[in-house]
Amino acid sequence: MSLRDRLREGRGAGAMFDRFGVLANPFPASNRTSGNPRFAREADKEAEDRIVAFFRNGTSQVVVVEGRQGVGKTNFLNRFESEIHDALSGLPGYYIVRYFPDPETLFEGAPRRLFEELGTDHLYRLADSLKEAGTHIEEARGHDMRTALRSLGANRNVAETMMEWLLGLRLLKIHRQELGVQFRLDTVESKTAALRDMVQVSARAGVLNGTFLLLDELEKQDGVLGPRAVVRYLSALRAVVDALPQRLFMMIAITPEALRRYSAVLPALRGRLQQRIELAPLTSEREALELAKFYMDTARRKASEKMDRSVTGDAREIVRATDIEEIYGKLKRRAGQRGDDGVRQRQFLHELHMRAENAMQGIARIG
Repeated sequence: MSLRDRLREGRGAGAMFDRFGVLANPFPASNRTSGNPRFAREADKEAEDRIVAFFRNGTSQVVVVEGRQGVGKTNFLNRFESEIHDALSGLPGYYIVRYFPDPETLFEGAPRRLFEELGTDHLYRLADSLKEAGTHIEEARGHDMRTALRSLGANRNVAETMMEWLLGLRLLKIHRQELGVQFRLDTVESKTAALRDMVQVSARAGVLNGTFLLLDELEKQDGVLGPRAVVRYLSALRAVVDALPQRLFMMIAITPEALRRYSAVLPALRGRLQQRIELAPLTSEREALELAKFYMDTARRKASEKMDRSVTGDAREIVRATDIEEIYGKLKRRAGQRGDDGVRQRQFLHELHMRAENAMQGIARIG
C-alpha cells in the first residue's frame, strides 16, 4: 500500500483497534513532554496535601519537586497545572501561572508574568472594591503604588495605564498624569515590591485569594548565566518568596545537582527550599509493569470512547509483559553502568514507544 493510500484512506485504524484496542501509540516518545497522562504515585499525594493546606489557610508555600532529568518533573507540573485549573474553576480570585525561566536571564520575568496573568480585568475588580473601601490602599508600602491605587479607586478607566506601569514599560507623561507615579518599575527590587503591594491590597480587598506559580527547568539557569548572574537570579527568587508570606504557592522543578549548586551559591535560599518532594526513577520490574499498564489502559479507554465500542476480549497487548521486562532489564543494566539508581521514566517509555510503533506498522501494512 502506498503512502498516499495510508495517509488519505486511513486504513488500518479498525484493524488496530481490533488487534490491540488502541488507535495510536500508547507510549510517548522522548521528545513529547506535554499532553502525556500522569501515573500518580506517593509524591502526587504529598503535593495534593500541600495544595489543600494552602487553599485552607492561604499561608505561602514553596514546594521543591526534585528529580533527575527524565523522571517526570515536567509531567508532574503539567498534571497539577491542569488539576488546579479544574479544581478552582468557578472560584474567583485564584490565578495559575506556568513559568519557564529559559530563555529569561533574570527572575524579574516572573513578577512581570504574574502581573500579566492578573491582567486589567483584575485591576477593574480591584478598582470597584477600592471605591467602596479605599482604606485597603494603606496596606501598600510603596508611595507610587499607593498613589496609583488611589487613582485607580477614583477612576477605574486608568486600569490599562496602570497595567503598563506594573509591567515596567517606559514611564510616559500619561502615567504621571493619570496615575501620579514618578518612577518606572525597572528593577527586580521595584517589581518585587510592587507585586507584594498588589497581592497584599488585593487580598484585603477580597479580589485575590491565591496565586500558583509553577517554575519548570530551573536548572537551565546554571548553564545560561555566569556565577554572578546566577546569584542575582536566585536572590530575586528569594526576594519574591520573602515578600509574599501569604497567597503564594510556588512549585519549583529542579534536578538534585542544580539544587545543591544553588544552595551553595546562595546559602540564604536553602532555608526557603525545605519542603521537598522527590521523584524517583523506576527501581523495580513491578513499577515498570505498572507504568506500562497505566499507559496502555489509558490509550484503550480513549480508543473505546472514540470507537464507541469496547475492546474485545481477544485483543492482544501491543507490547507484551515479557517484552516490557526485557526492556526494563536492559535499561536497568545501563543505568547501573552510569551509576544511576534506577531507570528514568522518559527512557523507558521511549523504548516502549519504539516497540509499539513496530507492532502498529505491521498492522498498517496488513490493513
